Amino acid sequence: MTSKAVKAHPQLASIQLGGRLSRGEEEVQLARAQRRLVHLRLINGGQLSNKRLGPPVCVIFEGWDASGKGGVIKRLVAPLDTRHVRVAQFSTPTSDELRHHFMWRFSPALPGWGGMAILDRSWYGRVLVERVEGLATDEQWRRAYKEISAYEQSLAVEGMVLVKLWLHISHDEQGNRFQARQDNPLKAWKLTEGDWRNREKRAEYEAAVNDMLASTDHADAPWDVIDAEQKRFGRVSALQTIVGRIEDGMRRWGIEPPPSTGAEYDDM
Repeated sequence: MTSKAVKAHPQLASIQLGGRLSRGEEEVQLARAQRRLVHLRLINGGQLSNKRLGPPVCVIFEGWDASGKGGVIKRLVAPLDTRHVRVAQFSTPTSDELRHHFMWRFSPALPGWGGMAILDRSWYGRVLVERVEGLATDEQWRRAYKEISAYEQSLAVEGMVLVKLWLHISHDEQGNRFQARQDNPLKAWKLTEGDWRNREKRAEYEAAVNDMLASTDHADAPWDVIDAEQKRFGRVSALQTIVGRIEDGMRRWGIEPPPSTGAEYDDM
């Protein structure tokens, strides 16, 4: 009798950091991924598929402070028609939002068939910052794993392609980026006392992230941990991952993406 292999969930300790790209390599690979993304968006938006709409795509960005989420999002949306993508940023819930279930405030941002949305932070705040900072009770954040997974599975059954990224950088690299922000008068506004305070709780946050990855990584919405130690490498890796997940989602709904080596977009 043979035992069935159990899928290993991503964990931070298993992620090798340090991938690097030159500026020229980044430009070539980024341009290919962006053009591929535009092609897929036109297909899913019904522009190249006889008006047949493809599955809704929701890209969720989580990661360490200063891990480069904003830079990736900027390059993700840059080539897209603004009518084909929506970016929603979430931070501390308002007093009105706190009167509702913690996932309630995210629903209006979700895309419909043929659409795409990007969430800068998400419902995972319940099991990350709210857990570590004591803003949710133990019972609340422990229950949230099942609530989140069930919600994501219900969205997937209705057609949604959920792409979930955690942008990972080392503690030292985060410190370097914080200092660079603090020294730059045009970027110092991005840094708060809370950011520095959160650095002191790195071990607690790592435990929360690892629990999140293990408890909410499922076939309908797997986690991808991105090596973002170098910004150029992280941007390319994130976009390539997103493109691959969209292609997988299209196939799930009977839409075969056109073949691609990437190079066919070089002269476009």
